Amino acid sequence: MKKTALILGASGLTGSYVLQKLIADERYDTIKLISRSKLKDQPAKVSQFIGDLLDLEQFKTDFIADEVYCCIGTTKSKTPDKTLYKKIDYGIPVSASKLAKINGIETFLVISSIGADKNSTTFYTKTKGEMEQDVLKQNIKNTYVLRPSLIGGQRHEKRTLEHMGLKFFKVIQPLLIGPLKKYRIVKAETIATAMIHLANSNQQQTNIINSEDIQQLGNNN
Repeated sequence: MKKTALILGASGLTGSYVLQKLIADERYDTIKLISRSKLKDQPAKVSQFIGDLLDLEQFKTDFIADEVYCCIGTTKSKTPDKTLYKKIDYGIPVSASKLAKINGIETFLVISSIGADKNSTTFYTKTKGEMEQDVLKQNIKNTYVLRPSLIGGQRHEKRTLEHMGLKFFKVIQPLLIGPLKKYRIVKAETIATAMIHLANSNQQQTNIINSEDIQQLGNNN
């Protein structure tokens, strides 16, 4: 029996790779996108639901799938207002996990970040840690929290500071060995491949997937 996947953030870097791969994957006959604006030129297996992601309750009746891929995220430079930042990076994934639980979805995958820690004194890593904690509280049967390092790939929007950081890390990549290996850049496509592999691994579990493991899963599948 073929499956239905639901993607939040399909217009973003990693989410767009998840979408491309699921379209090509014969295990799926329906892909639902929940987003602020419509993506053009999508095949018949893609259904789009347009609205405000900060109010996911409006999508409750359509929030039905076998798997949820939550690829939502913003940056300090893109969203300098901390209140709005938290509504996006914390609020959307947590609301999505609650809807998934209510609607009986058994597989939920969400992208977090390396260094996520609810006890952190840094707002951004603390926000990610709090998001993880409250997603895991939903006790969805198969929950995968992915914590990539810097995400590499060609973005549509300009992110100057992130671009500079990526250039720096590309230069020092060969030096990131041993315990520093976890800081290596992870390609967005690698993350997408890892997510789809995990969703189809038939392992009933809750897992934190660290950056090195994302690399391994994404490069070997």
